[in-house]
Amino acid sequence: MAETASRNRPEPADKSELGYRISFDPHGKRIRVVFNGETVADSSAVMVLRETRLPPVFYFPRADVRMDLMTRTSRRTHCPFKGNATYWTLAAGGRVAENAVWGYEDPIRDVGNLKDYVAFYWNEMDTWLEDGEEIAEPPGVEEATGFNPFVEWLLRDAWDAHDTADLVARLAECLTDAGVPLWRLRLVIRTLHPQLFATGYGWLRDEPTVTEVRLSHEVLQSREYLESPFAPILEGAGGVRRRLNTPDAVLDYPILKELQEAGATDYAAMPMPFSDGQINVLTLVADNPDGFSANDLGKLHEIMPVLSRLLEVHAMRQTATTLLETYLGKQTGEQVLEGLIKRGDGKDLHAVIWFCDLRGSTALSESMSREAYLGLLNQFFECMAGAVLDHGGEVLKFIGDAVLAIFPIRDPDDPSPEASRAAVAAARDAQRRVAELNREREGRGEAPVEFGVGLHRGDLTYGNIGTPGRLDFTVIGAAANEAARIEDLCKVEGQPILVSATIANSLPDDLVPLGRRALRGIRSEQEIFALGGN
Repeated sequence: MAETASRNRPEPADKSELGYRISFDPHGKRIRVVFNGETVADSSAVMVLRETRLPPVFYFPRADVRMDLMTRTSRRTHCPFKGNATYWTLAAGGRVAENAVWGYEDPIRDVGNLKDYVAFYWNEMDTWLEDGEEIAEPPGVEEATGFNPFVEWLLRDAWDAHDTADLVARLAECLTDAGVPLWRLRLVIRTLHPQLFATGYGWLRDEPTVTEVRLSHEVLQSREYLESPFAPILEGAGGVRRRLNTPDAVLDYPILKELQEAGATDYAAMPMPFSDGQINVLTLVADNPDGFSANDLGKLHEIMPVLSRLLEVHAMRQTATTLLETYLGKQTGEQVLEGLIKRGDGKDLHAVIWFCDLRGSTALSESMSREAYLGLLNQFFECMAGAVLDHGGEVLKFIGDAVLAIFPIRDPDDPSPEASRAAVAAARDAQRRVAELNREREGRGEAPVEFGVGLHRGDLTYGNIGTPGRLDFTVIGAAANEAARIEDLCKVEGQPILVSATIANSLPDDLVPLGRRALRGIRSEQEIFALGGN
């Protein structure tokens, strides 16, 4: 249970025992606050809240405050000792001070007498008077006493973590080594990802490793999420603090009942904002009889801003990797992250090139609504690009209704058919997927989807092209052009999949020779093959 140290209690001889302190005591003097010529608060019943490393704050009974000049706002902040703060904007005589007033309408019970009080930001007000005399500056900061091991941990150990999971493990170790009765720790970081809503990290005492769970966007509609403390916190409602081993324990979320039954005694869920305003959540669970002390949470609260920035660095690295993989592909994204970022940066590459195209796309786009056509395109790409990815290929780009992909080969002189086999297997898989899609479309009375796939093997230049300020990381070269021309032949030959002799030479089985064919824009004819069984 959070501790409150009264200013009137005798202090121990060794002040290092005090650690993090918080107190809420009568000030004993009349305080008047003036804003734009209006007295907005005037009271002889002012309370002063003192907290380690923070300036004392005057809290006024609402009965002595011009609440009629206040407008409640959506801003919320969280303190592990006091609870969630509500904010008001103050307006008087045509002048406005946004979020200049705050109060704790449902405070944590340890400071429950805060409930009917509000405070003002010192610098937002024009004049402060104490017993009629103007106060030129706020009272001095409450100096820290004792040693905070978490600050030293930030400087010595935390910065060296190689990823978020490692940082979570180190944080848990730091807390437990300092005597914090930590049983369980959870961290949820929202993720900029087309498939994932957030990534969760979990630490449990006596478990060897931190678990990492990827949460899809569907989680947002699940009952488990909607009935959890995470839902309101991520929406900006502040934090949650609940004692679980008291007779009148508030178990307003199902997880709290589960934790209580498992022997937990204290639960603290704190918002952890990033610099861009994104809210994440850190939760701590204790299982000792006294729960978390003010010293435990206070020392952690002191380092939260810096800890949040460290986590943000790791999250940004993960976000950058995710976005590059999503928009460029895994291997191409790695090339960019490794430093190939300037125009002209690149390397030579030998690969099987895949080029596919949706037949009749112009007519389809003219006969369908925009939403229906985009839906069809995405279904087609799931069939094509999904097959490429599932068979180890790299999708480089979507070109209108076409897909350019590669199956890289490390050694151009290696006759191994592995990449060719993977590309042909992906083409057959895509054909099966389109057949299934067409069965669904025909069941709805819709026309079937037709396509062409051209496969070719050759040398490419793999790198950055474009303008200095707008680049594209792709493949260029004669082999890429030839793959596109082979795909053009699919419609002429009445075949959905055609491959060149460069594929057939390393993968002769189950291929049907069609003879030499001229490719548009290519000087020499090439031997073309169809897949058997089509």
